Amino acid sequence: MLDIKLIRENPEKINELLKRRNPELTINNVLKLDEERRKIQFEADKCRAERKNISQKIGIMKKNGENTDEIQAQTRALGDKIKELEEQEIALNEKQKEALLYIPNTPDETTPVGSDENSNPVIKVVGEVIKPNFEQKAHWDIASAKDIVDFERGVKLAQSRFSLYRGKGAALERAIINFYLDLHTKEHGYEEILPPVLVNSAAMQGTGQLPKFKEDMYKCVDEDLFLIPTAEVPVTNIYANEILSEDELPKYMCAYTPCFRREAGSAGKDTRGLIRQHQFNKVEMVKLTHPEKSAEEHEKLTQNAERALELLGLPFRRVELCTGDIGFSAKKCYDIEVWLPSYDSYKEISSCSNFGDYQARRANIKFRSKETGKPEFVHTLNGSGLAVGRTFAAILENFQTENGDVIIPEVLRKYTGFDKI
Repeated sequence: MLDIKLIRENPEKINELLKRRNPELTINNVLKLDEERRKIQFEADKCRAERKNISQKIGIMKKNGENTDEIQAQTRALGDKIKELEEQEIALNEKQKEALLYIPNTPDETTPVGSDENSNPVIKVVGEVIKPNFEQKAHWDIASAKDIVDFERGVKLAQSRFSLYRGKGAALERAIINFYLDLHTKEHGYEEILPPVLVNSAAMQGTGQLPKFKEDMYKCVDEDLFLIPTAEVPVTNIYANEILSEDELPKYMCAYTPCFRREAGSAGKDTRGLIRQHQFNKVEMVKLTHPEKSAEEHEKLTQNAERALELLGLPFRRVELCTGDIGFSAKKCYDIEVWLPSYDSYKEISSCSNFGDYQARRANIKFRSKETGKPEFVHTLNGSGLAVGRTFAAILENFQTENGDVIIPEVLRKYTGFDKI
């Protein structure tokens, strides 16, 4: 969440940055609640000081043998007033915290200003998009024809947007996961994590999914547990409410998990194939960094994600998200988009975000500064490394041949045990 001290000291600047996201966004309600809370706190402090002075007088009066009934009644009245003010202060504190939880991160000064994805500048394009002299099929048609993804039985077992991989399809999905994990742990220096796929509401709040995006989550009815929408949630929260040493930074972690999203706001979008599923596999990269290093580490993390596509030989591009398209918790974000012939365009396969201290404040993740000896908030970063189902789809579409085969990228063959489907 945003720093209330920073909001108090720079309200105009915070409002200006938020309005780059959405002209209707403002922190004025938070400021109003803060002003009310501080007035009540000031009044409570005055009453405490007055009660302390009266208590000292009572001691002197008793020593002098004077009657203290009236003055003790004043003390009791002040005590009742203090209790009432403290209850009001607690209630306003909760209201202020709740209001802050719904306010997104301020975009970085370098984040391009724009209203939607049409304003996202393309940073670079890698690989040549080859359009062969035969009609390319969509991945869902290839997968069905080869009997490697059973869309109909996936729906029968669950509901729409759940898929059943089988045979060489299941093997290819597993191969992609293993390739990504090996790449990031052996070449990029990430620690492999295998986290729970059910987390509590505190973890969801820590990374920004709750309370604002509750409708997109799958929740256990009788328990405070949610199916994770991304491994970002459990992995970032590993160090919630802890203070790391500065020498422990940066922390590089990556995790494979299935991910679960209700996609509540995506009716009618990408209804065919593997692009927008309720359950999908993903390898996630997470970093906890020193604030002074987060911009540099963000660039490295994005390059780590791009390296996977380079090794697979898939054409892709990097775009920088503008203020109107950037995620709720992010201050700066790059999307990596892979070429999909069925869409005749690029589709997102990774979002690499720098959150600054926004998530760390919510999850209370700190490090102890060598310079000051005081705890400070870390900066958190994450990015898909990569979305596995979308990689699967891209391989089928980009490496299909005229005779209907699909060529397996060379880097995956030691994992699949076959070179084509």
